[in-house]
Amino acid sequence: MTPLKTDAELAQLIQLKETGFVCTIEHLPSELDLIGTGRSAFVFRIRGTDRVIKKFYPSFRTLADLEGSIYAQLTDFPTYAQVYEYGADYIVLEYIEGQTLFECLVSGTFIPESVLTTVDTALAQARSVGLNPSDIHLRNILLTANGTRIIDVARFRQTEPCTQWDDLKKAYHYVYAKPFFPKKLSETFLNTIADVYKGRLFESIRKTG
Repeated sequence: MTPLKTDAELAQLIQLKETGFVCTIEHLPSELDLIGTGRSAFVFRIRGTDRVIKKFYPSFRTLADLEGSIYAQLTDFPTYAQVYEYGADYIVLEYIEGQTLFECLVSGTFIPESVLTTVDTALAQARSVGLNPSDIHLRNILLTANGTRIIDVARFRQTEPCTQWDDLKKAYHYVYAKPFFPKKLSETFLNTIADVYKGRLFESIRKTG
């Protein structure tokens, strides 16, 4: 009987190749399934488990230690994904079943106001251990059967202030919560709004920086 591979062994068997700005998977162990592609990493679920491996692209590998150590600081707070281990270019995290707030808007799944309260509490908890929560957006907040969860904390050590979460809360109260506002929106529309927001944020930073 072939012995089971450890999470670290599986992570090291994943082979990635970068060509310019494109990263591709050259080899993937049969025990893993690709479930997500981000700006800096691929995410693979380990079959038969509730764990995922976040494998960083070669040019972003230094983020593994940074993000892994941030998750370790947040381990006492249940809203955040739990970290099991991390290495030079990977993190092993809890697999969370649910919809991101972005996916909720696309599918028409109602987002209750309790989500805002839970996130506010979680961000306060992060600040209590010396972190500065940043880059809180629709794709890193999950609505699950058991409540609200937060993933992707790589920017929680930024020193500059970030108003993104406050802006999302304003949009919820002044737009989304209104009876006339549609609860189902197209992915194209949401991406356009995000691009406009990022453009304005960059211009603000440029002028004040």
